[in-house]
Amino acid sequence: MSTVFNFTFVPWFRSVAPYIHMHRGKTFVVGLVGEAIAAGKLAAIATDLALIQSMGVKVVLVHGFRPQVNEQLQIKGHPAHYSHGQRITDAVALDCAQEAAGQLRFEIEAAFSQGLPNTPMAGATVRVISGNFITARPMGIIDGVDFKSTGVVRKVDVAGIRRSLDGGAMVLISPFGFSPTGEAFNLAMEETATSVATALQADKLLFVTETPGLRMRPGEPASDDNPIDTEIPLAEARALLARLPAAEQPADDSFYLRHCVSACEHGVERSHIVPYATDGSLLLEVYVHDGIGTMVVDEKLESLREADADDVGGILQLIEPFEKDGTLVKRSRTDIERDIGNYTVLEHDGVIFACAALYPYPDAGTAEMAALTVSPQSQGQGDGEKVLKRVEQRARLMGLKSIFVLTTRTMHWFIKRGFQPVDPDWLPDARKRKYNWDRRSQVLVKEL
Repeated sequence: MSTVFNFTFVPWFRSVAPYIHMHRGKTFVVGLVGEAIAAGKLAAIATDLALIQSMGVKVVLVHGFRPQVNEQLQIKGHPAHYSHGQRITDAVALDCAQEAAGQLRFEIEAAFSQGLPNTPMAGATVRVISGNFITARPMGIIDGVDFKSTGVVRKVDVAGIRRSLDGGAMVLISPFGFSPTGEAFNLAMEETATSVATALQADKLLFVTETPGLRMRPGEPASDDNPIDTEIPLAEARALLARLPAAEQPADDSFYLRHCVSACEHGVERSHIVPYATDGSLLLEVYVHDGIGTMVVDEKLESLREADADDVGGILQLIEPFEKDGTLVKRSRTDIERDIGNYTVLEHDGVIFACAALYPYPDAGTAEMAALTVSPQSQGQGDGEKVLKRVEQRARLMGLKSIFVLTTRTMHWFIKRGFQPVDPDWLPDARKRKYNWDRRSQVLVKEL
């Protein structure tokens, strides 16, 4: 195995570890559009879901079958009918939906049964359980349109699903529901997945879709200055949904957004829109800081706050690489535990991405800002500036007139933010006695 591979793999795997710990024991509901299966993506998605499950996540997979039903209808020479963005399910369409669901369930179970040597599924044991977990009722007549055997979710068998998940199985749900009299109803995958996630109070609802997510300016073409908006607070998502036209097609911006908003409003912490066209999109969304699609959250996941004892491990993990390359002075766990009250941290979704410590010298009216560190994963996004402003605020509240830093490599970053270089003799006497003349750090001061 090459040295280059080792050099890149080890830090990458370490960066993923916090998310593995965070998601262990959590419940994810994944809504998979039928278009992904039609596009030949099932094997790769099954591999990724098996990997996610192997890391302790409980997975409920709800599959769609829109193109498969349309294909069956075309074979039978029967047109597909839609209204209000929903399929009108007549007797022929119901037969086609049942045939498509049976075929897809077979294909999905087969995909999770692969175990050939030298493949990603080698050694994986994924038990898939499906059943009549959904009770449905007819959609009825809307604006004079009879939707016939199209239904909506009436009840989810939460206890049955949880028993299967607790037994280590992955639960597979087709978009079908049954009335207490045994009548079958064709359901929308998106509504089914949202209802299941809400009933289970799942930790995540992930739609694996034909769309890449919502852009910063919806409706405008993709460009470098109009990228995917990776995180939208619920209040902002509601406002955006109110501005967007009603969805008729899956490609419409509000089509999946409305279900994400509904899930978050009813207790699901995070809802995601993830593109199936990108290989490994589920892994990228779940285990990488910024993800790849759009996430709707019921609150901003970012927290800028003073550190406490529980943050010591995260701070150590953050600063260790910079201590090794000489950017930062080495600090032991004991040092950080002793001084934890001096630290400010920027936490995102349970992971610390930036920190700094403030050591006051009240007699001199100044304080040292030390160990300002930003994770390589989030550099260039303004995290360092956020921490700096918070540290400046803390210093002002102490009645201090300035803050200073000692640095060997990042003086230009500080100068851009109002720091001025001074001679080391400027330092307060107590700090001057600890100055390392061999390191020859630059001393920079900012008046508050």
